[in-house]
Amino acid sequence: MIIRKRPRERYARRIPRYWSDLREYRLRVRNRRKAENQAKLGSVDMSRTFTVSEARNLLPVLESLLRSAMQAKALIEEIDAELQSLSSRIFINGGMLVDVVSVARRKAERDKAVQRAKDAVAEIDSIGVQVKDLDIGLLDFPCVVGDDIILLCWKLGEKDITHWHSTTEGFAGRKPIDERILRGQKKSN
Repeated sequence: MIIRKRPRERYARRIPRYWSDLREYRLRVRNRRKAENQAKLGSVDMSRTFTVSEARNLLPVLESLLRSAMQAKALIEEIDAELQSLSSRIFINGGMLVDVVSVARRKAERDKAVQRAKDAVAEIDSIGVQVKDLDIGLLDFPCVVGDDIILLCWKLGEKDITHWHSTTEGFAGRKPIDERILRGQKKSN
């Protein structure tokens, strides 16, 4: 039997040889990830803006879509916890018999829930509303007031849109809607 050795140059290309090469590689990866994150943050779509009355009229539809996404997210987290628990029991016991059919069924339920959540969030996004937090059900509506763009802020459980914040502030910077915002006319898109 002949044993063939793999050529070393295949491995040399994958693994940096020196610490300086490793540092350069890590720096390139860090810069690439930073650029990707900035591209994601910069791609916030504010092409569609709403008046306060338009945003208020959309609330019933958005509330049902948001509830659907939140329920799907809760199911995903529940199934993930079950699978993680099963995995840790298998590891601790050094192996065990597993009902593969039920595990596959739960994974299929998880996949359907992921698709349901993605569809609901995509539908909300296609309307022009920004989903900020699925855990508490937080939505932002871009609104033009004068020459500024602000975000009308609504949280699941609130009866109406009563607060706003600037694009640089978050939920913590919410302020009550005043006359200036109610009078603000939408510019043509």
